[in-house]
Amino acid sequence: MKESHQLSLSVQYASNAKNLPTRQQFRRWVKIALEQDVQMTLRVVNEAEGRELNKAYRGKDYATNVLTFVYDDASPICGDVVICAPVVAREAREQGKDLLAHYAHLTLHAALHLQGYDHEKTREAERMEARETALMLKLRYPAPYLIRDV
Repeated sequence: MKESHQLSLSVQYASNAKNLPTRQQFRRWVKIALEQDVQMTLRVVNEAEGRELNKAYRGKDYATNVLTFVYDDASPICGDVVICAPVVAREAREQGKDLLAHYAHLTLHAALHLQGYDHEKTREAERMEARETALMLKLRYPAPYLIRDV
């Protein structure tokens, strides 16, 4: 019998973008990626807030698709995830991906980062991408790495 991990999830909408996932969709995506107990706030932001956070915490003066902040890696893991809606929509359009599938992938990606996955080294990236792909297929979405950024 599979162990069920506990999830405490708060979803904040700080963007008026159209076609945003529902709280229930975000919860489903995070829940399927759990390998341990997690306490998380997921905030959907506009481009200005996304850019401000990326500049403040990563020194990069542009909005990125998703940021993950881990505050406590003891059980339960505590952290925040910030998803920039305009960047996600632009990427989905440019890459020919379904918008909800792209949100699902980035949510899974962030949930895995929160739990210690990384992609700085080739072996780590392969492990993380394999896990993301398996989860996306389990959710009946296409494999996320078939279309890559140019």
